[in-house]
Amino acid sequence: MTKSIAGALIFVLSLAAVPAGRVDAAAASQEEERRILVMLRWAPSAEDRESNADATAGRAERLHAASQLASDHGLALGSSWVMASLQVDCFLMTVPREQSPADVIKVLAREPRVAWSQPVHAFHTLGTPGHNDPLFRLQPAASEWHLAELHALTTGHGVSIAQADSGVELKHPDLDGQVSLAKNFVDGSDYSSEDHGTAVAGIIVARADNGAGIVGVAPGARLMALRACEQAGATEASCDSFSLAKSLQFALNQHADVINLSLTGPDDELLGHLLDAALRQGVTVVAAADAHAAAGGFPASHPGAIAVVQEGESEGFASVAAPGQEVPTTLPGGRWGLASGSSIAAAHVSGMVALIRQLAPSLRPEQIRSVLGVAPGRAGTAAASGGRGRIDACAVIAHVSGTCACGCVRR
Repeated sequence: MTKSIAGALIFVLSLAAVPAGRVDAAAASQEEERRILVMLRWAPSAEDRESNADATAGRAERLHAASQLASDHGLALGSSWVMASLQVDCFLMTVPREQSPADVIKVLAREPRVAWSQPVHAFHTLGTPGHNDPLFRLQPAASEWHLAELHALTTGHGVSIAQADSGVELKHPDLDGQVSLAKNFVDGSDYSSEDHGTAVAGIIVARADNGAGIVGVAPGARLMALRACEQAGATEASCDSFSLAKSLQFALNQHADVINLSLTGPDDELLGHLLDAALRQGVTVVAAADAHAAAGGFPASHPGAIAVVQEGESEGFASVAAPGQEVPTTLPGGRWGLASGSSIAAAHVSGMVALIRQLAPSLRPEQIRSVLGVAPGRAGTAAASGGRGRIDACAVIAHVSGTCACGCVRR
């Protein structure tokens, strides 16, 4: 049972010494560190790229070019993914032990077809054990955000939310029927139900009025459960640049309205370009912020994203704050438990964005940021709507709907 699930996904900066019994795991980790991502342009020139907008056109030629590139530089070619939003194909390659990945990346930058190459960054979740308690009255948002009253005006109906995370339990009593699709982007494993993804999903879209468990902030919305991270131990999950990039491109292909990223790590060029494409497409990006990292860590620090911390968390930067302490939510095995952290806070904000989008579907991401109290500019700058970045949910929905949202006196 999980009481405190990851506040955010934390980047693994280095490997510690490994006991003798874990040599195989250490070798696998070292092999992962030798992986790089290589982006090949769809065509050699900008003019050709503009006239070659079909992702399938030239795919065989690009696969051949990648194979030749890998052969020329002594690299092992792995899987690939079409990043249509960026007009590049992303190829996973492994650098041999006798070469430096950093040196190979510099050499590849001189190849005409290579848009850029980069390391595969690693991410993982952190958490601690806990207990169950599914009562709605214990949900902070039930009282702080007056959820029942807000739901009389909006439930997020018709809004599509993409959650890039670990796996979601699709048949959980509070999530059955709430997930529009589930897809696995973790190479070498099957889609599975996991703690962090299931907990975040429950905060966003748990069913209302089913006589069990909790109520999501946006129970009328539909969730795309995109498994970009996998469970790695009792309370941790891991993901990387490639799995996350594949999930983001898929979300854009499926015309998501909101993308929830309850994770954090280092600046990543590929993911940054995909987030820019999402924002241009009108998608609102919500990211959990690490209060102990500069500017909240990435992707919370990405310009245009909504950076979220849990209420009461120490802020080294200005941000939006939402409930994220001891929040009842869904867990695998048809259970409920308590979860804490900015991952959970970000899920609340993604649900709130869905409530806004139902009422005002034409609002652009920057307008939604303004409504929530986030000032223009980089993520992490905030104009507090409820003090220290806290969201005044009743005021937000009243502003968007043009009518009283909470505590209304009816005559």
